[in-house]
Amino acid sequence: MQVNNLTIDQLKALIRETVRETIEELLTDPETNQTIKENFKQGLLTIKKRRETGVRGISTAEVMQRLGLENR
Repeated sequence: MQVNNLTIDQLKALIRETVRETIEELLTDPETNQTIKENFKQGLLTIKKRRETGVRGISTAEVMQRLGLENR
């Protein structure tokens, strides 16, 4: 499979799957077969639901203001 042959939707799906697999690898302990902590999982699900309903979180401008970077 060549990236330049993918549609935008196929590329997005590939990126999503790659990110999901990477997160799963990083957050799963194969020695104990333990998956991510339940409260962390719920936090991720909450973020996902918010994004699906159009809620995006704070803007870049607000982040910069909070960090004191707005005048640079």
